[in-house]
Amino acid sequence: MKVRELLDPRRRSGINLVFTMSLGVALAACGGKKEVEAPSPTPSSQAASTRDPAPDAPAAPPSEEVQVLYRGLAQVEDEFGAILERLSAGETVGDEELVVLGERLQAGARQCAETDGCDTLRFLDVMSSLVEQQNVALADQASQLEALSNEADAIDEDLSLESGTSPIVNAMPDLGDTVSLLRGNDLREMISLNGPVKAALDDWLTWNRPMLMSSYEYYQYLHDKIAPIYEEADLPEALLFAMIATETGGRVHSYSHAGAAGLLQFIRSTGRRYGLREVDGFDMRLDPEAATRANVAYLNDQFEILNDSLELTLAAYNGGEYRMKRLHRRYKTGFWDQRVYYRVPRETREYVPRILAAAWLFLHPEDYNLEFPVLENELTELVLKRDASLGELTICLGQVESHNGWFRTLRNLNPRLSPGERAEAGDTIAIPKLLAPYYEERCLDGSLVETAFELHEANYPYGKMDVYVVRKGDTLGRIASRYRCVTTRELAE
Repeated sequence: MKVRELLDPRRRSGINLVFTMSLGVALAACGGKKEVEAPSPTPSSQAASTRDPAPDAPAAPPSEEVQVLYRGLAQVEDEFGAILERLSAGETVGDEELVVLGERLQAGARQCAETDGCDTLRFLDVMSSLVEQQNVALADQASQLEALSNEADAIDEDLSLESGTSPIVNAMPDLGDTVSLLRGNDLREMISLNGPVKAALDDWLTWNRPMLMSSYEYYQYLHDKIAPIYEEADLPEALLFAMIATETGGRVHSYSHAGAAGLLQFIRSTGRRYGLREVDGFDMRLDPEAATRANVAYLNDQFEILNDSLELTLAAYNGGEYRMKRLHRRYKTGFWDQRVYYRVPRETREYVPRILAAAWLFLHPEDYNLEFPVLENELTELVLKRDASLGELTICLGQVESHNGWFRTLRNLNPRLSPGERAEAGDTIAIPKLLAPYYEERCLDGSLVETAFELHEANYPYGKMDVYVVRKGDTLGRIASRYRCVTTRELAE
């Protein structure tokens, strides 16, 4: 089911019907049991909601059969939240998924009504919560659709700008006027050095130290382009560095298995909401400045929704904003609360402390025998005197002033230039200023320049091959029979 279909009143009533039917079953179950004793809540309980037992008559622990029912109820609630999360990301969700969840709730409520010690009101509470979340999600989708429509109109108008001018600057709101909920707060006082953060500190300082150091180097050469955006929004630079180090290690052209892209890893649907569209064939998520502005706007939006909580906002950035909004609305507590912490994916449980730890190290390197290098990170515009690719320039510059070479830095500073593309003489590229004299000395003529061009032109001899997508029920023999030029043995090899 897509967003526009979800917003259709006929679709809305159909979804509501699924859960209204289940609600009726839960009510009937409650009416069928004359007296139900609520189980005593425990910190590790996975139940969706609990009621406090009478102070003078504590309830006995629920039986294993009842606990199984409660766990099934909690699982249904989590799956429903995941579906809403997918819808908010613009994914397609089939009607049958919601129908199945409704049927599982009905079956659970009936079984609870027939099981001694099972609190049917717990099913009623969850059902009421799901209906409320569903209505909130529908309202959010309507609001987002309207905002996207307005934004698309604005972007279309800006596409008439002269070539090379990014419409993102005009499409985004004035970030100087954005209310920053971190404004005036010292990040040092906001980071709690608890167990997970200390574990992340250990990771950064041991096996992940090389990535931390390379992230710092790449960040420094992007500093003058992106740090002022955070400064303008009154957000701490340490947070910007920490997000870059954790998300991509400072690599502008990073892609995740989930389809996130760019220095700050926006998925396509969220990127579009914040103006990161495709302009003249270029994905604006790969533009460091545009992505940083979108990152600032996104964080500010989440701070407002999540009551200024830095941890919950970071969790929303990684684990999904709808999930964190739902958990925040339900528990009204912080990220470290076990009811919240263990309801987010493991990746998010590690992501939040990793960012906090990286920010802490950025602010306190001397406390951990950590030394960030002092770099000459001033940039300049270089007019090429001969055709060259970024790879050719990297080869001729070698490791001068850098033990790792310059490919990643040049790629980061020139995101629109493909590494396989040769820029022409007269074109302008951005480079660290300290490299300008070495370019004149090493990259204009000589045997190394010729070798670099020869290597650039080389390619792996894959040969001519067809790509076949395996279908359900396929065997090597069936595939080979479709391509009579290949035998089963050759295909297996």
